Amino acid sequence: MFTRPSLTATATALSLLAAPAFAQDSFDFDAMTEDQRAAFGAQVRAYLMENPQVIMDAVAALEQQQAAQQAAADDSLVSDNLDRLLNDGYSWVGGNPEGDVTVVEFMDYRCGYCRKAQPEVEELINADGNIRLIVKEFPILGEASVLSSKFAIATQIVAGDEAYKAVHDALIALDGAPGEPQLSRMATTLGLDFDAIAAEMDSDEVQRRIAETRELAIDMQINGTPSFVFGDQMVRGYVPLQGMEQIVAQLRAE
Repeated sequence: MFTRPSLTATATALSLLAAPAFAQDSFDFDAMTEDQRAAFGAQVRAYLMENPQVIMDAVAALEQQQAAQQAAADDSLVSDNLDRLLNDGYSWVGGNPEGDVTVVEFMDYRCGYCRKAQPEVEELINADGNIRLIVKEFPILGEASVLSSKFAIATQIVAGDEAYKAVHDALIALDGAPGEPQLSRMATTLGLDFDAIAAEMDSDEVQRRIAETRELAIDMQINGTPSFVFGDQMVRGYVPLQGMEQIVAQLRAE
């Protein structure tokens, strides 16, 4: 395990480099001669080579600072867009509609990590029983993604939320790229009217929903899937089940 060097040791190592420069009340690098600067640089390099953990400590501190800044910025993004996240009037709502914790997921049917997350999100929702889930259709991985979202949204408009959920689950598990034959078979298997759904897929309403969700994602600086909002917290990227459970527990403890 690395140990952090003392501030006294660090200050001592640096003070030996340019004693004349420290004659003033504060260190003035510009007051050093070229030889002193060279000696200073050489001593700093030697010290860091002998104590590389200093660099690691500095990097860790910078990463913590950046993470804290990102979290604060994300908190503001969630707060500023909370009504659009929760009350757009069309995003599918599952789980417990009256749950004490709301989870919003931005997803793409062709996204490998969305596929990996799907059964874990399902387990979280089903095992907990008091979580509301809102799904945001955010197709960003090409035409196959857009086609899949159009089919899912059109299904919701034509056949309702229950049919949407069935199509959503089928699309997230679909092998290969979706096309008319695959989508037609899916609709038939699920007892849905493919012709009615297909006629709706390029409607203004479907286009509007996709465009509004994309605009929301841009405003929230979301550029990857899956992306989640747990309560008032942004969580970017895939989170395993245990991590999601911990986030939910923390929200309830606050």
